[in-house]
Amino acid sequence: MLKKTLEFLISLRTAVWLTVMLIFLLLYGSFIMPVHNEFLALHTVALFDWMREMPVSITWWLWASIAILLLLATNTLVCSVESIIRKRGARQWLLIMSPQIMHMGFLFILLAHLLSSYGSFKAVTFAYRDAVLQLPNSFEVKFNRLNADIDPSGYITNWAADIEYFKDGRSVATDRILPNSPSFMGGIGIYIKTVKVSPFPVAMIEVSKEPGAPWALAGSVLFIAGMVTLLVLKIAREEESNSPFV
Repeated sequence: MLKKTLEFLISLRTAVWLTVMLIFLLLYGSFIMPVHNEFLALHTVALFDWMREMPVSITWWLWASIAILLLLATNTLVCSVESIIRKRGARQWLLIMSPQIMHMGFLFILLAHLLSSYGSFKAVTFAYRDAVLQLPNSFEVKFNRLNADIDPSGYITNWAADIEYFKDGRSVATDRILPNSPSFMGGIGIYIKTVKVSPFPVAMIEVSKEPGAPWALAGSVLFIAGMVTLLVLKIAREEESNSPFV
């Protein structure tokens, strides 16, 4: 039984069939989501919190997709370990490890989505000068100033907000947020989306938490590094084999 399970987990055919099943489930979901207003809440709450509150009749394909992803992650991990053990005596160790680095990046990205599915949130609100927002991590943020650059035609070309963080009534930090430069405090990100200056300055603010973001970044770096290394080594070996001096 153990041998059959291991053969199933290290099989490339298993990975292919799991991928095909996942594609069909996600394709089905792309048709289901637009016709159910319940899916609109996914933009503001963690995935698993939302799924626990929704009926299985509209979330079964998500549960099935998660199960397949867990099997696919297990397949990837077992295949990588098996490949390293089987080829541990090879001379071109870096060439052997490059695909495994890509696999590790893929697993880190899956881990990032899992963490965000448990603990992420997103909220949008409006803030004006001297407005104070209570953050979920017990910090408070005060908007001391809103700035907007207006061109001669009257269009807003740039905007920013000067903010101050408070903890237990004491100021702990100050920061400046721009359209592509958010502020982070205690794992909470504060983004400024746009500013309206009439009749008085007011900014649209997004407050969000993505606990999986660092893991997603690490996974992306590993995946790209493994892919580039594999391509370079493959090209170098091909050139070496075609060299007339070999």
